[in-house]
Amino acid sequence: MTEPLPPILPRYLRTPDAARLLAISPRTLEKHRVFGTGPVFRKLGGRVVYAVTDLEAWAEDGARRSTSDPGAERKR
Repeated sequence: MTEPLPPILPRYLRTPDAARLLAISPRTLEKHRVFGTGPVFRKLGGRVVYAVTDLEAWAEDGARRSTSDPGAERKR
């Protein structure tokens, strides 16, 4: 008997799913996109998509131990 294949995880997410992954609202993610403070995005077929690896990197870049850490505030 053959073993079942593991599920294929998406490489790219649309805005609602990307926002859910980051635990923010889609509107907040859209605002970050407008101001250039959000994760890297791509336009594929006229649709905005985010690579999961870019979302993870952006979230990791925002990690701080204290509000007084240098760079605790994201630049606009």
